[in-house]
Amino acid sequence: MTRFWLPLTVVAALAAGIVAGPNAWGKLALLAGQPALAAHLIEDEAARGVALYKAGDHKAADAAFEKVGRVATYDRAISLAATGQYELSVAYFDAVLFANPHDDDARRNREIVAKLVDPVVGSGLGAHGGVPAKVMGVATGDPNDPVVKGTLTDQRHVYKPLNARGIAASEGWLTGLVDAPGEYLKKRLAAEYDRRKELGQITPEASSW
Repeated sequence: MTRFWLPLTVVAALAAGIVAGPNAWGKLALLAGQPALAAHLIEDEAARGVALYKAGDHKAADAAFEKVGRVATYDRAISLAATGQYELSVAYFDAVLFANPHDDDARRNREIVAKLVDPVVGSGLGAHGGVPAKVMGVATGDPNDPVVKGTLTDQRHVYKPLNARGIAASEGWLTGLVDAPGEYLKKRLAAEYDRRKELGQITPEASSW
């Protein structure tokens, strides 16, 4: 009887997977450390963005997070930094902190990314409680700094604060996974900071950390 148990278990597992659909398989693939496969199976853009990021496709992950909107603000701050868009990444971290000033992870990551932003004249902040104008979708008047479409226009976090890392608020099974890209990013940014420091591209006020 025992020899028939394993085949029956496999059949039951396959049947359950078919009923659950590709998202369930995507979940299993992501948890099993196969993010590239998960990205092809997961339909939800927020979860797919996490899979793409973990697979190393940061540009595609950023595009996915942009489509999601406010629930992936923290995740997009990370993907923007990973794709070298440091200034906009800082703006997104500012938006997260605007919603929750006590988010220590967001504050630490913001400080790291801010050190990589090239010095500019002026703060670039609008009259939105510290949230940069271009993130809020408000025209800055600078033709070289247009409003970024599809970011936080009509998405004031003060109305709905984030309560977990990005999509973890709506995708409970990803809790604990969304922070992982942040740890990777810290190491990546630290290496970039050291490289730019050696080249003399870090301003004197950007003290070592």
